[in-house]
Amino acid sequence: MADHKHSRVFSIAPGIPFLPALVDALGSGTLIPGFPDNPTDPMALARVTIYVPTRRAARTLRSLLVEKSPVRSAILPVIRPLGDVDEDAAMFDMGSDAFFDLLPPISSTERLLLLARLVRPWRERLPDHVRALFGNEEIAIPATTADAIWLARDLAALMDQVETEASGWATLSNIVSEELPNWWQVTLDFLGIVTSLWPDILADVHRSNPAAHRNRLIELEAERLMRNPPDGPVIAAGSTGSIPATARLLASIASLPHGAVILPGLDRDMDAASWDVLANIDGNPSIFGHPQYGLRKLLSELGVLRHDVVRLGKVTPQKRAREHLLAEAMRPADTSEAWSTIDRTSGQFSEAVAPVALIEAANEREEALAVAVALRDAIDQPGKTAALITADRDLARRVSTELARFNIAADDSGGHALRETQPATLMRLAIETAFNPGDPVALLALLKHPLTRLGLQRPAVRQAAETIELVSLRGGTGRASLSGLAAFFEQRLAEGSNAPFEPVWLRQISVAQIEAARIACAALSHSMEPLTVIVDRTEPVQMAEIIHASVSSLENLARDDKGDIAALYSGAAGEQFAGFLRNLVSANTGLDFLAPEWPGMVEALMSGEVVKPKAGAHPRLFIWGALEARLQTVDTVIIGGLNEGSWPGKTRNDPFMSRPMKSIINLEPPERRTGLAAHDFQMAMGMDRVILTRSQRSANAPTVASRWLQRLETVLGKTAAAELRTRGAKYLNWAREIDHAADEDFVRRPEPRPPLEARPKHFSVTEIETLRRDPYAIFARRILRLRPIDPLIRDPDVAERGSLFHNILAHFTEEGIDPVRPDAPARLLDIGRQYFDDIALPEEIDAVWWPRFQSLVPEFLDWERVRAPLIAERHPEIASKKISVGTTGVTLSGRADRLDLRRDGTVDIIDYKTGSTPSKRQAHVLLSPQLALEAALLARGAFHEVGNRYASDLLYVRLRPNGRVDPESILKIGTAANGSEKSAPELGELSWQRLNELLNAYRDSQKGYLSRALPFKETDLTGDYDHLARVLEWSAGGADDGSEGE
Repeated sequence: MADHKHSRVFSIAPGIPFLPALVDALGSGTLIPGFPDNPTDPMALARVTIYVPTRRAARTLRSLLVEKSPVRSAILPVIRPLGDVDEDAAMFDMGSDAFFDLLPPISSTERLLLLARLVRPWRERLPDHVRALFGNEEIAIPATTADAIWLARDLAALMDQVETEASGWATLSNIVSEELPNWWQVTLDFLGIVTSLWPDILADVHRSNPAAHRNRLIELEAERLMRNPPDGPVIAAGSTGSIPATARLLASIASLPHGAVILPGLDRDMDAASWDVLANIDGNPSIFGHPQYGLRKLLSELGVLRHDVVRLGKVTPQKRAREHLLAEAMRPADTSEAWSTIDRTSGQFSEAVAPVALIEAANEREEALAVAVALRDAIDQPGKTAALITADRDLARRVSTELARFNIAADDSGGHALRETQPATLMRLAIETAFNPGDPVALLALLKHPLTRLGLQRPAVRQAAETIELVSLRGGTGRASLSGLAAFFEQRLAEGSNAPFEPVWLRQISVAQIEAARIACAALSHSMEPLTVIVDRTEPVQMAEIIHASVSSLENLARDDKGDIAALYSGAAGEQFAGFLRNLVSANTGLDFLAPEWPGMVEALMSGEVVKPKAGAHPRLFIWGALEARLQTVDTVIIGGLNEGSWPGKTRNDPFMSRPMKSIINLEPPERRTGLAAHDFQMAMGMDRVILTRSQRSANAPTVASRWLQRLETVLGKTAAAELRTRGAKYLNWAREIDHAADEDFVRRPEPRPPLEARPKHFSVTEIETLRRDPYAIFARRILRLRPIDPLIRDPDVAERGSLFHNILAHFTEEGIDPVRPDAPARLLDIGRQYFDDIALPEEIDAVWWPRFQSLVPEFLDWERVRAPLIAERHPEIASKKISVGTTGVTLSGRADRLDLRRDGTVDIIDYKTGSTPSKRQAHVLLSPQLALEAALLARGAFHEVGNRYASDLLYVRLRPNGRVDPESILKIGTAANGSEKSAPELGELSWQRLNELLNAYRDSQKGYLSRALPFKETDLTGDYDHLARVLEWSAGGADDGSEGE
């Protein structure tokens, strides 16, 4: 201990507002004896230099100095934020030659891309002896350029850590590779390559590593102070010296004649045994997670004993007791047996946490709402301030959203992700539609994006987008690309105009709207041309080329009718996005890659980019991260997201170096970050009013309370901990009541009763099942004449496959080809190939469907050959005439997939199916009565091609995916003992009788069209009109008539 010396080192306890105490101590002469000699001198503070951790702290300190100044006008001190040394380099030692010799730091984007060049060929460059370690095992290293960028980000972080902690890559040679598992031998080999090449790469671009540049700036500042001690006070306030270079600067300041170092929250209550434990870090990584570890290490660097540190400010007895409570709760695990001696009956701890509450919400949403309510309550009193401090960005975003209900825009220092802003989403959509054509969602989102102008006024673009949507992007199947959008629009327009059934949109769109849509299609294709010409390149493209093409396309999209692109780069998001693009454009990396890799690369490059908020938020309410909250003071603080994995965060291991490897090269373990976070928590607990919050479930899984919260509750004891929850319950109750509404009766199941003259006078056989199962759908479609908007176009699926196979088989039958002939298979395959070619399926779908059709051909012809001796004629796709149903005044018609006239004069009615519904049981019991009703129509002469005949069989011919053809007669179900069997005429007449009864029932004006009278499944709410019938509302109360699904 002989090396320790007295120095001007101070500490401000957690319960004392840090920056106000600093200003008071400076003005009173406590910090620097004899300063100021004349408090009323407006130039007195101009001699002072103050170092603080963050820009936010610097701004707050300036405001306090102005507020507390004894004179109306004064020159403020020089205030330098240590956390932004690179950005404030000009404020440091510009007078030395060494400063001008410093190479500027490389930008983060350029560094990522240069490192990605090293990471990407890693797989190919692995030495043979390293490959041999894995044998035939797959080595999990980057496969794409995007993968390489993600890994480059981790590698850059490791580089920063090595240089920040002044470890140096030379110590890599201390690691004995033979003692490492295989994977770490691979990474060690790679790090050896990178660290040997990286200095030369930096030299080529005349740049330095950011961490090394920051360290050197701080070192130069320390050297300047020691070489030329200023006449005025030099103060370092609020830094814990977690960066070694900063710790050395603090040591220099502490040794100056007019220097002072002020530490935040040095624990004065920790016993000597616990304090000594913090020095014993060998084999005990948990020590790094202690809130006082960093300060103990700094005091050792400063050469100062803990009892020599001077305490500034006065703390109230209650806060002093809370400080002692926190010190006890945070004591090292090695001395935690002292908890057994705590007297929890004295009430001292209960009094200490009297202004502290604990909110334990059921889930993340409830936690966010409770926090928002608590913040609103905290600022209700004029002049009072409040802040949420959290490491959980999702919680911060949720709270910001909930505060909007109170018309409060919170100052969220964490900002929001650049990738979610309007300029960035426009770029992502443009790249997505160019490189992954065929997705109608992305294309439509691009057309409707608020920044898309296409050289037009925004309303014109929006209206054109809606026309393009209705004509080209909704209904049926297809793939629309940027380059082919105009042709696709014309094709769909022609198909809609010539369709047997007129599309709904055809009557809604004027000629002028169609012309405007054509202009927009052409403008979109032209705007994206710089990027789309690169899409199909097979040779690698240069980074510079593709970024210039992307920017050109992006600005083409955003250019308005006056040629202006200002909207793209305006506001905080636009400025940040412009900076992101500038970094990409200026990055001279020589990186090349295959064009299809570009979308993934953009996502990787944009990750981590944040848009910080500008002024204009509420002046008394803040949302801070732990770093931004340092040295700040508010009346009420809410410490949110206190769950393990959130605060403290997970101790993430490095993909390049294991813990033992880091230890060998003298790097601190991930627990060091936990220690910094614990110190932030300890400082925040000193505010006047404290509310702690956590959610019991997150991401639909149970959570574990933060270790700090668990320790606090353990020391407090059950009674005091229960009181914390009781005080927090007030905010939970408010949150639960804020959206509470008076109980209302469930809405009744709709059963509209339109007048008889408005009711349908004709049905097709396919509508009868709907009339039975969901009469309301018939009401909405046939009486209200409402049509659901078509879904977005998609790739062909099972329904289209069924239609395609059906059309091929119908054509084969219509041609009258004898299935017994030897060339029948070839003829059927020729017809099939013609249909496949006509619909131009995507290659990957054709590759699956065509073999399925080929395997179906022999099975189908075998079935036809068995039937051939019995069949006189085959009639595909036969439509019936309208037949009156009894005296109901309603007619019925239908369309049969196929009618086979047998030699005995009867008819088989056939329906092709590629799925399993409806089942033959549903058809037999007439829940799906289509085939039976076709038999009834047949008996009444509705199909003139075959005349007035009776049915002999009613068949579902199921075309299975494996090529099997399974004919299923619906005439018999079950076994002889418990089944049912009817002839085709019997089943047809029974269905006609029931239809007659059903239609007669609707001749009664009191008979309504009930919603979901007999649904397939109660839980299936996918009907076209279920939302209109408010099914979710009335079904929540249970069926009101006892009806259920099948």
